[in-house]
Amino acid sequence: MTRFLDTTRERFLLAIAATLPAERFLELHFFPPIRQGGVESGVAVIAAYPEVVPEPILADAPPPPELFEDDGPNEEDEKPRRYTVYSAKYRLVLKGPDRGKWECSVTAEADAPLVTVETVVRGVMRRSGDTDEPERMSGDEARDFVLAATTNSLRSV
Repeated sequence: MTRFLDTTRERFLLAIAATLPAERFLELHFFPPIRQGGVESGVAVIAAYPEVVPEPILADAPPPPELFEDDGPNEEDEKPRRYTVYSAKYRLVLKGPDRGKWECSVTAEADAPLVTVETVVRGVMRRSGDTDEPERMSGDEARDFVLAATTNSLRSV
């Protein structure tokens, strides 16, 4: 199912994807934008798969010790999987001499289990005094949207 986004939300999602590769998206939570004094600002909380940095292959290195261990239970198997939690913010000037000025930032905030992301989302809602639920977008939906948007922009070139 294709989701339609307003132009600012679309721009925000594409700006996030320009900073954080869309293939890492697990889920995104977009909070309703706030318009104040001719400026619109918005916030999102993103859960992403951790960045995987391949280890270098060393020809003379000894084999890793896990090759010699038995296949019994591992304490790492008992820990919940951890994800990188990001905050994203944008600021769009709607009026005045800087009209149209766009600023966006994406910041890694934590490394945590997925259940923590929901706690962060609730905390942001409580602090903002917002009673509306943030719009949740799955990683698959976000990737599909980013792919469609980039494909459409390539066709128009």
